[in-house]
Amino acid sequence: MFLHEIPPLLIYITVGLVIGVESLGVPLPGEIMLVSASLLASRQELDISPVWIGISASTGAIIGDTIGYFIGRRVGKPLFERLGRRFPKHFSPGHVALAERIFLRWGVYAVFFGRFIALLRIFAGPLAGALKMPYYKFLAANITGGIVWAT
Repeated sequence: MFLHEIPPLLIYITVGLVIGVESLGVPLPGEIMLVSASLLASRQELDISPVWIGISASTGAIIGDTIGYFIGRRVGKPLFERLGRRFPKHFSPGHVALAERIFLRWGVYAVFFGRFIALLRIFAGPLAGALKMPYYKFLAANITGGIVWAT
């Protein structure tokens, strides 16, 4: 079985990177990556720790969302207009408007629970930054949401 050949560190890094880039706002299969890595960790003959999978997924989610927050804070809504032209399936004006309404109504709860909803997971960081959510509120919701989601 070729899975024995993959070093565990490479799996942890890959999980963190894919989830981090997805949290940054790029539509990637972060959830699938987390579930697949967790299944690999459940195999006794592989030296993959579920704890380290959770740590790498949480770290990637938190860092990716934080970078996305600062990009959204700096670039703002024009970023979503450009992304809507390039990726209309994920960033259409309707999707952005819906995410914006959710964020304006629910605030930090949207950041926390958005981690569990595919479309909001992509929008969470950049949209919170673009809507000028206070960073300390965003960070608290981001850290708790990232840890709960990954575990």
